[in-house]
Amino acid sequence: MEFHSINPYNGKRVGTYTALTTEALDNKLNKSEEAFVSWRQKPLSHRTNLLKKTALLLRENRREYAQAITMEMGKPISESLAEIDKCAWVCDYYAENAESFLASETIKTDAAQSFVRHDPIGTVLAIMPWNFPFWQVLRFAAPTLTAGNTGLLKHAPNVFGCAVKIEELFTKAGYPEGVFQNLIIHHDQTERIVSHKAVKAVTLTGSETAGSAVAQISGKYIKKSLLELGGSNAFIVLDDANIDRAVKTAVSARMLNGGQSCIAAKRFILMASIYDVFVAKFTEAVRKLNAGDTNDETTQIGPLARRDLADQLNKQVKDSVARGAELLLGGGRDNCFHEPTVLGNVMPGMPAFDEETFGPLAAMIKAKDMDHAYSLSQQSNYGLGVCVFTEDTEKALEYAHKISDGAYFINELVKSDPRLPFGGSGLSGYGRELSKDGMMEFVNRKTVYVK
Repeated sequence: MEFHSINPYNGKRVGTYTALTTEALDNKLNKSEEAFVSWRQKPLSHRTNLLKKTALLLRENRREYAQAITMEMGKPISESLAEIDKCAWVCDYYAENAESFLASETIKTDAAQSFVRHDPIGTVLAIMPWNFPFWQVLRFAAPTLTAGNTGLLKHAPNVFGCAVKIEELFTKAGYPEGVFQNLIIHHDQTERIVSHKAVKAVTLTGSETAGSAVAQISGKYIKKSLLELGGSNAFIVLDDANIDRAVKTAVSARMLNGGQSCIAAKRFILMASIYDVFVAKFTEAVRKLNAGDTNDETTQIGPLARRDLADQLNKQVKDSVARGAELLLGGGRDNCFHEPTVLGNVMPGMPAFDEETFGPLAAMIKAKDMDHAYSLSQQSNYGLGVCVFTEDTEKALEYAHKISDGAYFINELVKSDPRLPFGGSGLSGYGRELSKDGMMEFVNRKTVYVK
C-alpha cells in the first residue's frame, strides 16, 4: 500500500510512502521491546542531555521542519515556525524538570521506610493527528522517552513526511536505535500493535470516532489509554469586558491554524448588550485577514488540510443557515480553501452550535445574562476548555466550578502550555498531557515498603 502526501495549497504531491509489511512491523515492535531493556537503565542525566540536543536541533533546523509542516498540511509558514519553537520549548521544559518529576515520593507510615518510585512501563504507541504534526508528537515524546519508555509513532497519512523527519530528529540527537520509531502503516494495523506484549499503553490525539475505536482495542487487551479528542470551546464575553482586547484575542482563538484545532474557540457566547458591537468588530477583523501563499510570512489564513475537511465545514455552514443562522461573512469554498466565515444568531440545534467545527467558522451566540452564558457554554458533549473575558476576574473565579471542561481561562484564549496539565472531559477524552501530569501518565507509580 502506498500513501501520498498532497500540498493542500497547490494540489501537488510532495511525498509517497510505502506501508510496512507485516514482517517489518513485527521487527519494529520487537526492536522497541529490546531497546527498552537498555534504555530504561540509562541515567536520567543521559536522557535529559539527549532531550536538550533535540531542542537544539529543532532550533537549528526550524525552517526545514516548518517547511515540511506547511507543505503537508497547509498552515502558513509563520505558524509552522512557531510550532517548531514550541516543540523546542517542551523539550527544554522536560529536560529541566524531569529529575524533580521522577524523584521518589516519601510517604510517612508505620514502616521503617515507605515511598513511591516512578519507573518506566515499556513501549507506548502514539497515534497522532495532522493539525500540529510536530507539536503533538513532541509533547508526547519528550516526557515519555525521558521517563525511560520507548515510543512508536503512527502518524496521520497526510503528514507522513513530517513523521519521517521526527524520527530522523531523534536519531540525529543520539537516541539509540529502537527508542523512537515511526510506523508507516494503515490504521487497520492498530490492534496488531496494541496486542503486542511490548506495548503497555497507547495515546491518541484525534477524532471522537478514532478515540472510541482505540479505547475499545486498548480495553480488550487491558492496556492503558490516553485520549485527547475534539472540542467545541466556548468564548464568553461579559458586558463589562474590554471589547477591543476580547476581539483581538477572539480572532486568534478561532482563526489560528485555519481554525483546525481542538482547543480553538468555536462558540462565541456574548451578552446581549455588547453582542452587536462585538460581532461588528470581530467580523471586520476577520475580513482583513490575509489569505494567500502559505510560504509567504505575511499570510494569515491558508487552506484546510484536505478537500473533505473543507466540504464538511461548508455543509455545517449551509445546514446552520438553513436552520436560521445569519451568514455575516464568508461561507464559500474552493477546493481545500474555505473562506473565514462568521455566523450570527446561532442557537442550540444548529450544527454550528452542536457539532465540532474544524475550520475557520465562528458562531455568534446571544446570552441573556452571565448565568445563561455559562449554561450555554456547558450545552456541549465536549469538555476541553472555556474562556471568559471580563474586568471582574473575582466574579469569573467564583464561576469556575460551573465549568466541567478541562481548562478555564480568564481574559486569555485556551492554549496548551508545557507547564500546565492539558486534557478534557466528556467526548473530549480523558487523561492529561504536559506538566508533571504528562510524565506521570506513562510511569509505574510503584509503592515501596520496608518493615
